[in-house]
Amino acid sequence: MSAAQIFDLHGKVALVTGASSGLGVRFAECLAENGAAVVLVARRVERLESVKARIEKSGGRALAVEADVRDRAAMAAAFDAAERAFGTVTILVNNAGVAHATRAVEMPEDEWRRILSTNLDAVFYCAQEGARRMLAAASGGAIVNVASVLGFGVAKGVIAYATAKAGVIQMTKALALELAFKGIRVNAIAPGWIETELNRDYLATEKGQALKRDIPIGRFGEERDLDGPLLLLVADAGRFITGATIVADGGQMVALRG
Repeated sequence: MSAAQIFDLHGKVALVTGASSGLGVRFAECLAENGAAVVLVARRVERLESVKARIEKSGGRALAVEADVRDRAAMAAAFDAAERAFGTVTILVNNAGVAHATRAVEMPEDEWRRILSTNLDAVFYCAQEGARRMLAAASGGAIVNVASVLGFGVAKGVIAYATAKAGVIQMTKALALELAFKGIRVNAIAPGWIETELNRDYLATEKGQALKRDIPIGRFGEERDLDGPLLLLVADAGRFITGATIVADGGQMVALRG
């Protein structure tokens, strides 16, 4: 079987959360470029429509749905819209997330809950909704949760984010164990420093550039550096992979662990 065949996504329906900016945009474009019909979900509908237009101009199929991943009813409606437009979602990419820079003793409760509800609770509820529909349709499928290297090792000022991402990694294993027998694979990607529109200005500063010293490959990641891991985990190329977390960080974790 050729590489083109094992990575082909024609006939698949993908739903990507956080698809209005950053990695979510690239994930959606990558899936569409390889044949999937893509449902773009985020709160900023104007930006979603822009991404949708680019995908369609390139010959892909896309649907923009405004929803907050923390709103379970809104996400159920997003899956309903996906089914009406394209059919059962068979690829779910749980990408939506928020960051913070607050030390533990200074963090207010509402900020802790905001980070955990978006980066952990919503990942579970979206995976649960997607899996229930895959099971009902007997379609099988693939769920990819976006974790982080901070799920393995921490830094100062990111206690809520790191806690949530560690939870995503464990959740991925637990979901994989429960769903594998029904043909639903659940995996995660743990990126290191990937340059996006959201962090580009910070990474260009002196403090940001200093972070490169911890990356053995000598550069920050580019959005396209996650195309391979994503396609592996959602396509037939990865049909025997479940419960795994692929670290894509330029060797950063290797350097930290020794």
